[in-house]
Amino acid sequence: MQQAHNRHVLPAVRVPTLVLHRAGDKAMRVEGGRYLAQHLQSAKYVELDGDDHWWWVGDTEAILVEIELFLRDITEPELPDRMLATILFVEMIDENGVEARERAYRSLVRGEVERFRGREMKGHGRRALAIFDGPSRALACVQAIRNAARPLDITVRAGLHTGECEFVNGQLRGVAVQIAADVLETAAPGEILLPRTVMDLVVGAGFDFVDRGLRPLPGIAADWRLFALK
Repeated sequence: MQQAHNRHVLPAVRVPTLVLHRAGDKAMRVEGGRYLAQHLQSAKYVELDGDDHWWWVGDTEAILVEIELFLRDITEPELPDRMLATILFVEMIDENGVEARERAYRSLVRGEVERFRGREMKGHGRRALAIFDGPSRALACVQAIRNAARPLDITVRAGLHTGECEFVNGQLRGVAVQIAADVLETAAPGEILLPRTVMDLVVGAGFDFVDRGLRPLPGIAADWRLFALK
C-alpha cells in the first residue's frame, strides 16, 4: 500500500480498520502506519512501543489487547432506547377541512398533549402521534381533544395501545406503535378505540367503554377485541 499508485484507493475503504504499528519498527517506518490511518475513513490507529516488525515477536500481549478491544467495539450492537409507553394516534378525518380548521386542530392536539404531560412525536398530515407514561393520561387527553374538537366542527378518531417501544434516530418504532396505528385504522369517525390490554390497565379510573368485538388489525395476524371510549 506504500506504492504511490495504490494510495489513491485508501479513502474508498470505509470498513472499520485497526492500524497497529510499533514506533521503532525496523522493517517498516512508523510514518507508513500513520499515513494509512490518516487516509482510511474509519481507522483506529494505535502506536506501540518496541522495534519488532512481526506481531508475534516482542510485546505480543499489548497487540492482542488492542485487537480484542477493537473487535469488541465493532461487534457489540448499540442498544436502542426502549421504554414502556402508551401510544396515541389521533386523526382529523374531515374530508373538506379548510386550512384554518386544520391549524386549529393541530393547535388543539398540541395543547392537550402538553396539558396531560404527554410527548408529541412527528406525525403525518392530519395524523398526530403522542406518547404518555400511562394509559390514564392518554385517555384523558384524547377525550379532551374529541370534546374540544366538536364545537370547532372537527371530527377526529383515535387509536391507542400500551407496550414497549424504542427510539431509533429520533423516530418511535416497535410492535406497540404498529398496533396503535392499526387500531386507529379500524376506528369510525368520532371513535376512540383501544385493545383490552389498555382497558384492563385503567380499571377503576372512571372511564367507560363499549365492547366493539373482535376486529382484524391490518398488520397483525390474529383478531383483537377492541373497546371504544365513551
